[in-house]
Amino acid sequence: MKLLDKYILKKFLTAFLFTVVMLVAVICVIDFTEKNDDFIKHNLPAKTIILDYYVNLFPYFANLLSPITVFIAVVFVTAQLASRTEIVAILASGISFPRLLVPYVMGGIIIGVATFGLIGWVIPITSKTRVEFERKYTKRQFRFDQRNVHIKVGPRSYAYMESYDNTNNIGYRFALEDIEGTTLKRRLTADAITWDSVKRAWRLSPQLVRTFSGQNESLKSYPARDTTLNLYPKDFASTYRLAETLTLPELNRFIQQKIDRGASDTQTYLSEKYERYAYPFAILILTVIGVILSAGKSRSGVGGKIALGFVLAFIFIIFVILSRNLAAVGSLSPLLAAWIPSMVFTVIGFVLYRLVPK
Repeated sequence: MKLLDKYILKKFLTAFLFTVVMLVAVICVIDFTEKNDDFIKHNLPAKTIILDYYVNLFPYFANLLSPITVFIAVVFVTAQLASRTEIVAILASGISFPRLLVPYVMGGIIIGVATFGLIGWVIPITSKTRVEFERKYTKRQFRFDQRNVHIKVGPRSYAYMESYDNTNNIGYRFALEDIEGTTLKRRLTADAITWDSVKRAWRLSPQLVRTFSGQNESLKSYPARDTTLNLYPKDFASTYRLAETLTLPELNRFIQQKIDRGASDTQTYLSEKYERYAYPFAILILTVIGVILSAGKSRSGVGGKIALGFVLAFIFIIFVILSRNLAAVGSLSPLLAAWIPSMVFTVIGFVLYRLVPK
């Protein structure tokens, strides 16, 4: 690494950290203003608010805004170098524009690798405390209000509940069906099924069991009894920001469980998974685009280029949100949705590289 590389890389990383701290600090202040009434209502001490919530909220926002902060940092540093004609001097000394990009790419890779580690493992762990805090103090108590719930609990077994009370962990009008292909072989029905937290098992009210064999049907009744199922109260708990609280290995296991059960919301979690892989690459692309746009002198000065950086970074965020929503409703593959923003901005970066004077 040459002296010039160290010089640019240091300025880039320093500007990035400064931008992250300042931008996230402003957002945290705004967030505090919005939630202060909730904190007062629950009489929360400052220590609890800071340690349980804002210490864990900071890395979440730092990651969420990383495309914006990276772009702003690159534009700010490069525009300053250009305004002092340092870029002109560097290129005039025989260093090519692609070679000038090297320290920026190195910085983008460092930030991208750090971001992948954060969103894959660190931030989900910190988000567990943050999300639980939000559920407890800033959100209304969750009520499971779905009706006629069907859940696959085994290779050939399907559980049904007409309704479920997540406060007392009781399911009503319960049925357990064994199906081979399209043929119903056995059906158990009970008026209620209750979770026993001590035994960690379900308590069935008196049941009727129908067994089907060809044209024949047998009927038996059983008294109340305990049973175990591949079904737990957490399956009826709030899914508020659930994906954010799962590390990458946990998310993979959770997605596989969703697929095995034939759940309808699997797309949402697949999108979250693929976005974690695409985000670091997007940071690298935005870094390169930032250099290309701000390497030349402009009448608008540094401020104009930073404003342009804000606009493009927000357009990227809009692309991410739009793609995520399309994947959630099934209009787009989660894998394609996660990579579309990066693919679009890669094309934009290539076009700018060919068109912008270097």
